[in-house]
Amino acid sequence: MDTRPLFLANWKMNLVEADVTSFLTRFLPLAPPTTDRAIAVAPSFPSLRTASILLEKTGMEVAAQDLCHEERGAFTGGVSAAMLVAVGCRYVLVGHSDRRQIWAEDDALIQRKVSAATGHGLLPVLCVGESAGDRQEGRTAEVVENQVRAGLNGVPLDGEKPLALAYEPVWAIGTGESASPEHAEEVHRQIRELLEEIYPGRASALRILYGGSVTADTAADLMAQPDINGLLVGTASLEPESFAAICRCELTAAP
Repeated sequence: MDTRPLFLANWKMNLVEADVTSFLTRFLPLAPPTTDRAIAVAPSFPSLRTASILLEKTGMEVAAQDLCHEERGAFTGGVSAAMLVAVGCRYVLVGHSDRRQIWAEDDALIQRKVSAATGHGLLPVLCVGESAGDRQEGRTAEVVENQVRAGLNGVPLDGEKPLALAYEPVWAIGTGESASPEHAEEVHRQIRELLEEIYPGRASALRILYGGSVTADTAADLMAQPDINGLLVGTASLEPESFAAICRCELTAAP
């Protein structure tokens, strides 16, 4: 089981194929070795194959931003787990707040997507997090717990390619307002305790990433927290120099 801290770039609906080639050409010479950390990028669907080819033999990997909950059939616009594996993906984001809010994905659909990913050997990164309203009402712990339990309901843990989670407070995504390391650690510790309940004796090996306006200036302090095992980076991952600086941050927490 890979327990290296994971640095994952979520490019969302940015960077056409030529941009992806340019980005990775500039990024690779700046990136740190992957001996003590894992690095992955999540381009949009049309650029997955290009990214996979460019990252071959670099030790870095490719993630998809979403997948369909079904394996095949009349699902116009859908991309299955098997299709993602075929173009070289190792990871897939599931339940990102964009999908929950804009596409109205509910917990039941997200659970089916997690199951579809694990069933084909993809490593899902289940995204959870509270809104600004939830935070103001003091419901962070409740919302995160509900999302974790629902998303992992009935999902077995595969020892070779298990799963990961990402805590992304919705109020911090793309706003420039990052959660403090202390707040992020508090929620990550809660998630770790839930994982121990769901997968007894195995929670310590599962990676929990933090996402939400991560920058090169905040990365090291976040990674110094004992229950933060990586970073899911949005806006700051759109420039090679910025993402490389985040990936090079000092690791002081135990993996």
